Amino acid sequence: MMLVLLACLSLAALAVLIELAARVWIRARGTYYVFPPGQRLRLAIDLETLPELQPAVRHDANSDGERGPEVPRVGRGERLYRVLVAGGSQPEGYFLDQDATWPGALQHILSTPDHLQRLGASKAHVGSVARSGVGSEALDTILARVLPRYGRLSAIVILVGASDVLRWLEEGAPARPSSRVPVDELFACHPEGPFGWTPGALASVELARRARLRIQRPEQVHTRTGRWIGMARAMRARAKVIHATMPDPGPMLAHFEKHLHRVIERARAHAGRVVLVRQSWYGKEPLTAEELAHMWHGGVGQAWREEVTTYYSVEVTARLMALLDASAARVARALDVDQIDLMSVLDPNLSTYYDFFHLTSFGARTVADAVARTLLRQHAETAARAGELPTCADLRAS
Repeated sequence: MMLVLLACLSLAALAVLIELAARVWIRARGTYYVFPPGQRLRLAIDLETLPELQPAVRHDANSDGERGPEVPRVGRGERLYRVLVAGGSQPEGYFLDQDATWPGALQHILSTPDHLQRLGASKAHVGSVARSGVGSEALDTILARVLPRYGRLSAIVILVGASDVLRWLEEGAPARPSSRVPVDELFACHPEGPFGWTPGALASVELARRARLRIQRPEQVHTRTGRWIGMARAMRARAKVIHATMPDPGPMLAHFEKHLHRVIERARAHAGRVVLVRQSWYGKEPLTAEELAHMWHGGVGQAWREEVTTYYSVEVTARLMALLDASAARVARALDVDQIDLMSVLDPNLSTYYDFFHLTSFGARTVADAVARTLLRQHAETAARAGELPTCADLRAS
């Protein structure tokens, strides 16, 4: 009996030592990943709600926690043109297949032989750490945590803004910026814990989960994905209160400008090029009944978590976005980085958008084309100044 007790105590002590070692290991490494390395999601889209989208969607995360393929290896004398896309839900394209998001489409555009030649590269890679719900402050946190893991990048492309407005409205448009996003909502893997002694809170279990994703890469299948959007649209349609007066956006806009400035400066310290893609929205007035039925944003509360009965009108949300867009343009001009005005590129129709902010695969391809043109033009102009290319006139004519 005594031997059994001693054996049990020894096993318990060993388990505690393993757990403490796992906690030390996770915290010592200090690595942050937006998506779990090795994750493979397979989404079956609810086509009754989103008939304009593809029925099957792939989400694959590479070893760097980016949504995208593994970074290709390059041999001696070869050059990799590596792009990191960062921002919110529009570049993430959660309901779009990996290749149909605009970062995914950008990867294919840049990887053509002609474009690789123009970039002076052997291979191109586009990875995305864009994530739904990420505003300017949250993006500043993400880049601060993940960029130290990277070497020098060829370009960082930023698209952020909608969440600054929406989170502020969700909290009732207070006379202050919206509250900070918890770290668990920004990073699928991070060293901050908190760890506990229940099975789901053990660091050793977390390490085993991460190892399984990296090594086995199991598929996680979700069905009827996006069905909640139909419920959110219905919720807006039966709203009890629609505010038609715009609240004072001053604190929210000042907060956005401050953090967007920091985001761009942080990106410039890690990349040869920074491009600000200014957030677009369904900028059409008035909306038809069919278009209005697709909208669900602007609620006071989180429509995917709770019943929301009070909303701001589509017109108010559009005016707030126009003010935020003007702020983004000012920051880009002040910091002298390239910017892309998506409102001049995307037509506000249901072939381009499936709600007020999010793009169909057609809309995403249009954005990818615009970003590719900017990156190719930038590289050609820089190379021409350095004497590597005689001119970029051919590029502009293409």
